Amino acid sequence: MNDRNYVIIGLVVFFAILTFPFWYNLGSASSAPELVLTKKAKEAEVCVEDADFMRREHMQMLNDWRDKVVREDKRTYTGKDGKQYNVSLSNTCMDCHSNKADFCDKCHNYTAANPYCWDCHTYPEVTQ
Repeated sequence: MNDRNYVIIGLVVFFAILTFPFWYNLGSASSAPELVLTKKAKEAEVCVEDADFMRREHMQMLNDWRDKVVREDKRTYTGKDGKQYNVSLSNTCMDCHSNKADFCDKCHNYTAANPYCWDCHTYPEVTQ
């Protein structure tokens, strides 16, 4: 019975060490980076899909586009609004979002994503 206090203290220390990463990160979590849109993207006001969809699903969409172009030779995408777009990273997406460092790279660095787009595509010329 004399060891009861040591056991309780040991359990408290163990629990504190076990949960340390969770409560430490609560106060230090950073917010998502602020993206810089080009003048052309601001003027367009609309992308091929809404902004929330593009934040969540753009990589899946680009993968689907690649597969449809390469395997099925389908080069037109119809958005939810019914408007048709050319299926092209370089000519559709990068036409408005040509500021790779301020648009693409900020989020990819924040999420530690390493997209392979630029293995085949060339970097866009930066236009404001």
